[in-house]
This record gives sequence, structure tokens and C-alpha cells, in this order.
Amino acid sequence: MRAIGSHQSARPKSEIWLTPPFVLEALGAFDLDPCAADPRPWDTARCHFTKTDDGLSREWLGRVWLNPPYSSAALARWLARMAAHDHGTALIFARTETETFFRHVWEGASGLLFLERRLHFHVAADTWFPRKDRDGNEIEPIFVPAGGRAPANAGAPSVLCAYGPADCERLAASHLDGAFVPLRLVGLVRIADPMKPGTWAQEIEAVMAELDRPVPLSDLYRAFARNRKTAGNPNWRAKIRQQLQRGPYRRASRGVWEREERAANA
Repeated sequence: MRAIGSHQSARPKSEIWLTPPFVLEALGAFDLDPCAADPRPWDTARCHFTKTDDGLSREWLGRVWLNPPYSSAALARWLARMAAHDHGTALIFARTETETFFRHVWEGASGLLFLERRLHFHVAADTWFPRKDRDGNEIEPIFVPAGGRAPANAGAPSVLCAYGPADCERLAASHLDGAFVPLRLVGLVRIADPMKPGTWAQEIEAVMAELDRPVPLSDLYRAFARNRKTAGNPNWRAKIRQQLQRGPYRRASRGVWEREERAANA
């Protein structure tokens, strides 16, 4: 990642910043990182394109991880490509009012996770971080080896942007601290009543009956995201999956469920 929000302390000369490993671990394996650092202390996907490879001009295949350059012009190009590919997750600053965010995130992404705390990015190479005391005098810098965590946070809040239903589901089911916001509710006519929830069986059946089609888990997660039954229950997604397994539902395909009655009449 090149160009980042101002740190709490003075920044080093390097402008290449790596995604914290815990973020990648929470999201699962990716097929391609078209904007990978070179060198990099760890892999971020099965295949990597670096600046020399010109990832924007190359073919993108499979699930993409994107930690793009953060300059306005470059960010817009990368996010436009990601929206067109519609299969992967991007990490950017939560500058929700910008034209780029409106065009390629609000209008292009499937779901967002606004991270609860500002991230501490990592450095790709050995880096000295300059420091100053309260009077503005330079003091001994901080040394961080390649792959190490920056001593100060990124200076701005971050958001994970999921593109496509599969990545939206992964993002909704991740254990990263933050607020998940679904953006695509295609075909979701009825959302479970957030004020007067019934039993899990009643709520799920109401949504499944209303849709009357095979339903991805991601759609069910969106339907229940603000339901009172999920408030204070960190395991509510597991509860939905458990209820589906009890029936009267069947797995139509991986991550997709339908009512047994509908399947019998199909």
C-alpha cells in the first residue's frame, strides 16, 4: 500500500505499508493480490502482482485481496477495477464522503465492515521511525524490522469492502471487531422485524417463505443484522446455521439454503 493517512508521530521515508496479518487471517485465503508489496515479509494471496507487474493491466482471476495505493487518482482506478471484478475484499480508509467512495464502494460493494479501532500497519523493510519530544526536539528514533508493526496507528479509520456475495458472507461472519453494513439486499423483500422478534425458527421461516428461492447465508445474515435477537449474541450467525440444519430446509449448494417444500415442488 502506498500513501497512508498521517501518523500520530512523524513518518519514515518509506510509503509501503502492509496489512496487519490478523486481518488477512480472519478473511481466509485469497487467490490474487494485484497490488502486492515487493519485497514482502509474508504472502497475502496465492498469486501476487507487484508494481513492476502493473496489476491494473493484468487479468484478475478468483478471489482478490486489494490493499491499493491511497492517493485519490490511483485509489479510484483500483476500486473501479475491483467493483468490475466483483469477487474479493479491499482495505481502504473510511472516507465515506468522497466521490471515489460513493462511486466504487457505496454503489459497487456488497458489504462493509467498519473496523472498530485504527489499524497499525506493518513495514515491508527495516525502518527507522523519527520521533520528537513535546518541545519539538528530535530524539532517538524507533527501529522496526521488516514485517514489524508501526509504532503509531494509521491516523484514520479503516473499512473492509467486500465485493460479491461470497466475500460479503465471509466479512459478515468474520470475528473482526467493527460494524458490518450490508449494501446489497437484492431480492430481500421482507427483513425480519427488529422490534418484535419471534423464535429463531419463526423468524427464519418468515424470511425463507417470503423469498421462496434458494437463499445465500449472506442474505440471511443481512436480514438479521439489526434484529433484536442478535443484540448481545456473538454467536447469532451460528444459531442461524444451526436452525437451517434442523429443518425444514436443505442445502441447495455450498452456502445456499432452501425450504424442503420448495425443493420437493421444483
